Amino acid sequence: MKFRPLHDRVLLKRIEQAAKTAGGIIIPDTAKEKPMEAEVVAVGPGAYNEDGDARMALDVKVGDVVLVSKWGGTEITVDGQELLVVKESDIMGIVEGATASKKAA
Repeated sequence: MKFRPLHDRVLLKRIEQAAKTAGGIIIPDTAKEKPMEAEVVAVGPGAYNEDGDARMALDVKVGDVVLVSKWGGTEITVDGQELLVVKESDIMGIVEGATASKKAA
């Protein structure tokens, strides 16, 4: 199954944080918080302007690592993978110089 967001919505995949602190303490799953960093998986075509004749392009693109609020968006499951759908306005910012594969490792 494929999922394509509409208008100014963005499909995100949360980036899991390390299960161990810098001091070597292992954090159990019950004590972990939802990660705030996420990778952009798909973006919608953009919302229409006030006149309704043109779309406004989104500032994020596929592959960007962004910061999103812990409780924002709607969680969905696509092909057994948990994803998050948010409006572009719910994204706090883009993490410059970060890649999802580097963060996940």
